[in-house]
Amino acid sequence: MLLPKLATTLRSYDRRQFGQDVVAGIIVGIVAIPLAIAFAIASGVTPDRGLWTAIVAGFLISALGGSRVQIGGPTGAFVVIVYGIVQKYGIDGLTVATLMAGVLLVIMGVAKLGSIIKFIPHPLITGFTSGIAVIIFSSQVKDLLGLRMGAVPAEFIAKWEAFAANAGSFNPAAVTVAALTLAIILVWPRINRRIPGPFVALIVVTVVSQLMHLPVETIGSRFGALTASVPHPRLPHVGWSAIAGLAGPAFTIAALAAIESLLSAVVADGMIGGHHRSNMELVAQGIANIASPLLGGIPATGAIARTATNVKNGGRTPVAGMMHAVTLLLVTLVFGRWVATIPLATLAAILVVVSYHMSEWRNFRAELRSPKSDIVVLLTTFGLTVLVDLTVAIAVGMVLAAFLFIRRMAEVTNVSAIRAQLDEGHDEEERDPNWVLRRQIPRGVDVYEINGPFFFGAAEQFKDTIGQVANVPKVLVIRMRNVLALDSTGMHALREVVHRSRRDGSTVLLSDVHMQPLVALTGSPILEEIGAENLFGNIDDALNRAREILGLPRVAPPPGATPTVARETPAGGIPVVAKR
Repeated sequence: MLLPKLATTLRSYDRRQFGQDVVAGIIVGIVAIPLAIAFAIASGVTPDRGLWTAIVAGFLISALGGSRVQIGGPTGAFVVIVYGIVQKYGIDGLTVATLMAGVLLVIMGVAKLGSIIKFIPHPLITGFTSGIAVIIFSSQVKDLLGLRMGAVPAEFIAKWEAFAANAGSFNPAAVTVAALTLAIILVWPRINRRIPGPFVALIVVTVVSQLMHLPVETIGSRFGALTASVPHPRLPHVGWSAIAGLAGPAFTIAALAAIESLLSAVVADGMIGGHHRSNMELVAQGIANIASPLLGGIPATGAIARTATNVKNGGRTPVAGMMHAVTLLLVTLVFGRWVATIPLATLAAILVVVSYHMSEWRNFRAELRSPKSDIVVLLTTFGLTVLVDLTVAIAVGMVLAAFLFIRRMAEVTNVSAIRAQLDEGHDEEERDPNWVLRRQIPRGVDVYEINGPFFFGAAEQFKDTIGQVANVPKVLVIRMRNVLALDSTGMHALREVVHRSRRDGSTVLLSDVHMQPLVALTGSPILEEIGAENLFGNIDDALNRAREILGLPRVAPPPGATPTVARETPAGGIPVVAKR
């Protein structure tokens, strides 16, 4: 349902909840100040762009979103991709890529793809999240230590080689500022949990560095004075050739925004016992990412940590998120000029803490005890994120996960020849009244049973198994009681077997056909070639049809066997029999 949660929650809104939302919004706004500035600088843009992203996108995500408590704004997940776009295409290129991503997100929401998060493997998410954390940490080493060096190389290995070469140029004052910031962030929660530690550290360390005239680089010394005025909407100037090259980064931004926002909404649902509207959430994320870059902002999405802070401080409706944006707006307009005095070492220390929590190293370690295929996806995604590119990491990770899933599904599908089981012990099956070896299988009849989904991953195994038949039978019965899914490749393999059997003078019968395979077969050429009279709902009728072909008398089913009833295929008009 494409209806914002704000419209729903205001129906029963009261003064008490408004008070809680205002308090929660102010606290979350305070939390967002250092993060918005730090993420912007780490992304290679000016700090005011981070603040305006949190204001514009944060307000729209809350006002139009499908979650009651989602807080939106710039996040660490975008740092890597934004930095790469800015370095290659400039600010105008970033604006275009973000606009394209916003449109993609709206389309995803309107197309009702909000359940997309269910199809993203957890090792893939952990891999690129941990990789992003490593990159964020690496990007802050220069400011954390106050290294006197030129531009930091973009490549991960070259970056650390440059750090090692310039390690002797560290600034003791910057190291002291960073250490004091980390100490306050770690100790402050023991004193007061309502006022966020990063905000306290930002204020205290900035004041101390100014009073003591510490020789450290600040936002003002690197970026100049920040204006407190509202930015004017501005359209980018980018050529068509550059727009084509931005398609990949735009898709990555959209994918990251969708994944992180829906993950955040799911976490929030668990905290408040609610249920978000995923499609509306994607539409809101899209609109926010269209509006934000037009006012100089960067990509935005739902922020898990800020959303959790909102919930813990009493926020229960989108009003809290809107109030968080208003708080940021007032702080930016009134105290914007003081932002220039913040030491960069302080912001670097805050981002180090963010990257530590973002790394999810416990989850990463736990994933290393998963099946080998999951470990391959995890390490591949992590390695590509750190060493190559986030866009490549997501694309390769998704393809690799899909291939490994296909292989795993193909492995659980097997095709067994029933006659090969005659001399083996199958105690568990023997207690099953529908077990085929409880029946009398006439000479000249072979029965094969497919167990598992019959799709393109298992089609070759099916053809190889059937092709191993030494003596061509008069009748080939293919039992499909454990086949709940059949795709076109499976039907093609089935058709090849029918053609080969027909050339060899054999008749193919299908038994125990479930609804989905029946729907897939209906109207296809293979059903006409097999013949509706050779399609059965249980093994007993299939074996009696085989006896009829061989000129043998019918045999009653054994005691306890599944009875049959007549029915028609969904397309209508083709009578078959099926299990009750």
